[in-house]
Amino acid sequence: MLRLFAWWFKLKGWKIKTSFSGKADKGVIIAAPHTSNWDFVYSLAALRIVGINAHYLIKKEWFKWPLTGILHKSGGIPVERKKTYNKLVESIIDMFRQKDELILMIATEGTRKRVEKWKKGFYYIALGANVPVYPAYLDYKKKEAGIGAPIWLTGDKEKDAKVLRDFYSDKTAKFPEDFNLDAIRFD
Repeated sequence: MLRLFAWWFKLKGWKIKTSFSGKADKGVIIAAPHTSNWDFVYSLAALRIVGINAHYLIKKEWFKWPLTGILHKSGGIPVERKKTYNKLVESIIDMFRQKDELILMIATEGTRKRVEKWKKGFYYIALGANVPVYPAYLDYKKKEAGIGAPIWLTGDKEKDAKVLRDFYSDKTAKFPEDFNLDAIRFD
């Protein structure tokens, strides 16, 4: 399936721009803006093309036939959204501690609709697991997928949010009206 996604990515004229060099053993890839179901297809295609074997969180409701096998094989980790926030974050931090290699992609907005505030789970996962954040994007205006240089979060929420806002400030979502740059905050 990922091969098919990569073929589609190239057929549609997309290109990849990345600061990601070499092999990363652990890290959290944050995928934004997320305003379309196509983001999933293009993101997985781009990761395959650059050779990153990432896992990703996806609501458990998607894990039904015929998608179950496809989602598991492509790195999907089902998430029970009613599970308490702290338990989910802690269980993912534990996954990082138990594995020698784990790259996890998270759609920080948590939905395709416009949000007023990003989900903070990725922030606390990266800090708690002591792993870098790799900001990734899809720019529909440029038909470009990219991964920025690793960012080691400092715990200074305002400073970290500004770094991410600066990174995403020139990226164009599929549906720009649904991407809110001011939502990048961790208060």
